[in-house]
Amino acid sequence: MLSITPDPIKASLFRPMPWWAVIFRLAIATFFAWVWILLSAAPVNAQEMKNYAHAQIEEQDFSHQNLEGYTFMAVEARGTNFQGANLKSSMLTKGNLLQANLEGASLEDALVDRVTLYKANLANANLTGATLSNSILDEAEITGADFTDAIVDRYTATQLCKRAAGRNPVTGVETRESLGCRD
Repeated sequence: MLSITPDPIKASLFRPMPWWAVIFRLAIATFFAWVWILLSAAPVNAQEMKNYAHAQIEEQDFSHQNLEGYTFMAVEARGTNFQGANLKSSMLTKGNLLQANLEGASLEDALVDRVTLYKANLANANLTGATLSNSILDEAEITGADFTDAIVDRYTATQLCKRAAGRNPVTGVETRESLGCRD
């Protein structure tokens, strides 16, 4: 007959720990996790953000900045300067850009959905392939803007054609032609 003698090393590995030892180990692990998170966190500069959801950015200067792929959702951006900014493939939705300066800005393939651009300056802006759905462009300056392949609802396009003029200095396309205006 075989006799099995317990191995003292294996037996000590499977011995249950007291409750206070389990809590102590969890507390130590949690402490080091928080230290790791706090040491790896970097401060965020407002100009480095890619998401401006519900932000108040009135009268700020974003001129000539690379804002490609940024999100401006429900922003309050009255009078904000985006002159010459790269807003390619950006999402501007439900925002207020009343009297904003977008002169010469690149809005290629941007989603401009339900945005108030009343009296905004879009002169020489490149809106090629942009989606301008349900946006208000009343009294917006569009001289030299390029709307080639942009999705613009029929009513807005008709209103824009009444004041469309000029040629985009970058693409060379006439504003009236890009909107599909009929003489």
